[in-house]
Amino acid sequence: MNEAIQLIIFMLALIVLAPLLGKYMARVFMGGNHLLKPVFGWLEKMVYRISGIKSEEEMNWKTYASGVLLFNLFGFVLLFLLQMLQAYLPLNSEKLPNVSWHLAFNTAMSFTTNTNWQSYSGENTLSYLVQMLGLTVQNFVSAATGIAVALALIRGLTRKTTDVLGNFWVDVTRSVIYVLLPLAVILTLALVGQGVVQTLSHYEKAITLQGAEQVIPLGPAASQIAIKQLGTNGGGFFGANSAHPFENPTPFSNFLELLAIIIIPAGLVFTFGHYMKSEGQARAIFINMIFLFVAG
Repeated sequence: MNEAIQLIIFMLALIVLAPLLGKYMARVFMGGNHLLKPVFGWLEKMVYRISGIKSEEEMNWKTYASGVLLFNLFGFVLLFLLQMLQAYLPLNSEKLPNVSWHLAFNTAMSFTTNTNWQSYSGENTLSYLVQMLGLTVQNFVSAATGIAVALALIRGLTRKTTDVLGNFWVDVTRSVIYVLLPLAVILTLALVGQGVVQTLSHYEKAITLQGAEQVIPLGPAASQIAIKQLGTNGGGFFGANSAHPFENPTPFSNFLELLAIIIIPAGLVFTFGHYMKSEGQARAIFINMIFLFVAG
């Protein structure tokens, strides 16, 4: 009975929030006015000015695809090097050694492509710096890349005659600043409130009832878990991912993390509807998705 009630509440939350988020994202990516533009508009403009992005220029599919590949190649190289140089970098309180080249390659490739397959246990392998500057950042930008590719597909489907699909750099920038970052901050605070750890302290040591010493890993987990879930990334802070009590300690944290996984993909259905100028089509797709989800 409890499981059925939880599922009903989950579906109601999804049905209410997805259209609102979809409408908001449509305004963001269409360049219209929205809630956070007065707050973060200056940051968007600063990114364009520093990086030399001409936000008004759109790209054809070849240029857009080149942007996707170059951006992710840079992310792969950065994450690979961070792991290979881990022992010489700061925020390595447990003195963890450099990651082997083949594990660093696998992890960098996995997180860059948003597959996030882990062949390591985070608390025993990666420093706080690599977790934050490497994995958490990749969780943001790989998710933003996925949103950007979805937007290119949406524009290709909804524009009758065009050879341009938007601007990849603008789509990624807006995805991070206006969608992923605000949602991640809100979810991080909620998870911390539920007891998910968020600290730069050393690992704790405790003595068990049998007299043995036990090392209790800590770290800035909540911020990584938030974007891990929102970006459908996978790749948790600890080896057990969200089965670990420090990542997911309560039924409510579990509810939030489950909702976070699906809310942006569900919202993008309604973003598509706004691009189509047909909310009815979006609702039809969404209802079919809900039916398949519930049936599954």
